[in-house]
Amino acid sequence: MYRKKAISSGVIYGLLILITIICLFPIVWMCLISIKSTSESITGFNSILVTQPTLANFKRLFEMIPVGQNTFNSVFTTIMGTVTSLFFCALAGFAFAKYKFPGRTFLFYFVIATMLVPPEVGSVPLFIIMKKVGLINSLWSLVVPRIATAVGIFYMNQYITDVPDELVEAARIDGCTDFGIFMKIILPVIKPAMASWGAITLIARWNDFFWPLLYLRKQAKYTLMVTISLLPVSEGLSTPWPVILAGTTLVIIPIILLYLVLERFQKAGMMEGAVKG
Repeated sequence: MYRKKAISSGVIYGLLILITIICLFPIVWMCLISIKSTSESITGFNSILVTQPTLANFKRLFEMIPVGQNTFNSVFTTIMGTVTSLFFCALAGFAFAKYKFPGRTFLFYFVIATMLVPPEVGSVPLFIIMKKVGLINSLWSLVVPRIATAVGIFYMNQYITDVPDELVEAARIDGCTDFGIFMKIILPVIKPAMASWGAITLIARWNDFFWPLLYLRKQAKYTLMVTISLLPVSEGLSTPWPVILAGTTLVIIPIILLYLVLERFQKAGMMEGAVKG
């Protein structure tokens, strides 16, 4: 019995290790190509052999595009988008979870129903609105339209619903305002949910490609993701692949490191939800 269990565990762990290697190989291959000279082969098994590692590709990348400015644009839109989304999604979730008002159920289900509509469907109306309010080619155009999302509101509502009503009523009896209840009672209680949703939103905002490409018109305003995607045609289809992959590495590595840092917060959120359930 013990031997069977050991063999079964060995097979499972072996499969998991194999899947991990398959998943990590493209990233490792990309990183290796990024430090190879343009004269070395990037095809076949020879591509994983680096005989003369060099940072020349990264140096050329910095000469071709404004990496510093584009990185700032990505960091700004990612952080501002995440902070505003967390705040307003939690605020809306609090309103739906703890307040009784006419049309609440209909409005909540209407918000949920918008999840069935692909975001790209509203790209033309949103572009027209952004143009009329003067936000085209502005980084705020990547923050304001998604300041609160249906998924975020639903997630926060489900979590805040489990917060005891007695806490809210006790705070109200003590003379706390509605906004004070939200800030002093609700937010501290839902920290695990905020951390988990914040991690997901951070990654999604950093990887955003469609909306920056739609709203931004100047290279100095591009996010890092858009700038790197345009590298293959930046020199008339003659940009070497090691340089392109150096740019891709520059985009991907930070978000991988960020995910590893935020993973514990996601686990904390899930564990907290399990305990509450």
